[in-house]
Amino acid sequence: MNKSTHFITILSAAIVLVSAPMASSRAQKYSEWSTPINLGANVNSTAMDRAPAISKDGLSLYFASTRDATSGEDIYVSQRESRDDEWGPAINLGSIINTTANELAPALSRDGHFLFFASNRTTEGSQGGVDIWVSRREHTHDDFAWQPAENLGPNVNSSTLDEGASYFENDEVGVPQLYFSSGRLSNGPGQIFVSEQAADGSFGPAVLVPELSGLGNTRRPSIRHDGLEIFFGSERSGILNSQDLWVATRETVFDPWSEPINLGSTVNSALVDVQPYISSDRETLFFASNRPSGGPTDIYMSTRTKLSEK
Repeated sequence: MNKSTHFITILSAAIVLVSAPMASSRAQKYSEWSTPINLGANVNSTAMDRAPAISKDGLSLYFASTRDATSGEDIYVSQRESRDDEWGPAINLGSIINTTANELAPALSRDGHFLFFASNRTTEGSQGGVDIWVSRREHTHDDFAWQPAENLGPNVNSSTLDEGASYFENDEVGVPQLYFSSGRLSNGPGQIFVSEQAADGSFGPAVLVPELSGLGNTRRPSIRHDGLEIFFGSERSGILNSQDLWVATRETVFDPWSEPINLGSTVNSALVDVQPYISSDRETLFFASNRPSGGPTDIYMSTRTKLSEK
């Protein structure tokens, strides 16, 4: 067994798949999204800050930034003591995760043990272009305990742009899935693919998700932890600007995705709104935008509340 296969086997073993009742045939209902707010100077800088990812407990915010001109794009984390506190100063994750190449689009597994991200590094395992990598940690509350990352291999990565990973544990089916965007097809620069994780921890061949692809550059999917809602950025027709945030839903994890819907003018601006990430509690959407009074891109958030069921 090679090092990469061993690592991914650990990834699979760490996830306890249990039999669960089938998801409700009706997706939960929520209020409209609120007007987005800028996360402020502790998170954002005068450089490019983008691709936010929030931990399950809501206390660690990962994102990519070019604020250090000597290292290209790196992954940073900002922490807070409670959900009611302000975000603390952003800290670089260090050389275990970041390299002299670019590291971008971080995403956490819901259990907090795994960090997926994209990088154009050319170290062992690279498939060329930008690939998706994964790092593991034992202690889920230690944001600086990540182990060296490994490439997810040729079933996921190609020689082009592969990024925006979103790991769906999929307890109902018992087959975890990795959603991501890729430029491997000739019919567009960004399409959404999904790869299923086998029992040995390896990822199977990536398959195009046709309901979410083929309508313009579509990037960085973020799937809700129950698998019934997926957010992404896209340049498809009917948008407010060249890039907006979209959402698709489904009744159960066994159904195809609905036709994507634009999140509308409350969330999307007349500028670029991209790279959404839905929180574990389903009520906060983080994303990046180049709207005024910020850097090239800043990180914003919008919230909603669950409506009472009658």
